Amino acid sequence: MLFAGGVVMIVVGFQTLIQPLLGLLLLSPALVLRPRPGRLDPELPVLREADAPALFELLHRTADAVGVRRVEAVQFTADFSVDVIHYGLRRKRCLVLGLPLWAAHPPQQRIAAVAQALGRSAPGDIRNGAVVGSALESLTAGSWTMRTGGGRAAAAPRVKTLVWYAEEVDEGSRRFHARGRRVEGLIWLLRKAMTGTARLLLRLTRPTARRALFEADDAAARTASSQATVGALRDRRLEASIGREMHRLVIEKKTLVRAQAPEGAQDDFWKSVAEHAARLREQEDLAESSEPEPSAPESPGSAPASTSHISDTLRLARLAHAPQRPATITLDEPGRARVEDELRLPKQAVERLTRRDGVPLAGRS
Repeated sequence: MLFAGGVVMIVVGFQTLIQPLLGLLLLSPALVLRPRPGRLDPELPVLREADAPALFELLHRTADAVGVRRVEAVQFTADFSVDVIHYGLRRKRCLVLGLPLWAAHPPQQRIAAVAQALGRSAPGDIRNGAVVGSALESLTAGSWTMRTGGGRAAAAPRVKTLVWYAEEVDEGSRRFHARGRRVEGLIWLLRKAMTGTARLLLRLTRPTARRALFEADDAAARTASSQATVGALRDRRLEASIGREMHRLVIEKKTLVRAQAPEGAQDDFWKSVAEHAARLREQEDLAESSEPEPSAPESPGSAPASTSHISDTLRLARLAHAPQRPATITLDEPGRARVEDELRLPKQAVERLTRRDGVPLAGRS
């Protein structure tokens, strides 16, 4: 709409001066907000079906059980998360798999986490659609791009009165900073408009996103069992602790064992992460064994509307009081060994990137 309005004002009012300027003013945010095809991070390792047939067989079975389109690629990160993104003009699907999450989860919970991510990408959630999803991404990117300089233009430097042409320099400086304040005010208005539009879209799509999230939990329970789905949700609380443990391991390998271990002998990194997660899980189970059972959840329609996402407590209570489902997709020991062998090179690549860039200590909420 901004692009069309800008072009019309330029073409219709070409003989004037004001309308083309206003048209160019509309075209500037339109170019910033234009939909961009997603791209895969070139630094992160990517596997496709020819590279990892056992992994993709598991992913295809999971996608078919959930009832969504299969993924064409898997990209591995150092985040404690798993998600589905679209990339390219044809909006191909890529599973973005965080190796800390994969290492921390037991085998069946990995299937549950993948099933939840695939379920969230179903067409029922319009936030992941081509129109609303692209609009939210563009509005967010435009809002960050148009951040003001924090009032830097308002602080004009003072000129010493004894300097030659001090009055002229001081007057020019005031005019320059006055124009800067006007430009910053215009950018501030555009940024507020983008932020308000994004918040409005989030508020309008909140019921659909909530329903899609519950449906993703149900699909994961049907696929990997209710117990594994509940375990995957509970393990989200381990993110910050696992991040700190990864940070400690990175520092240890950079300082203590760098001289003894060659570059390729780092296969115990993800094993250490898995062992740390198992210890944390045992401590959580002991702490929760003395707590009372959660009360029955409210209906999905009565969930709090003041938050943009559903709390894990509500999702856990909902799954705990729903009929318990067995697993329809499992992996035997030979299948798990084949998948882990295919992940060996991506694990080494992500570990090298982790040692190079470090690990953020603050976990996401």
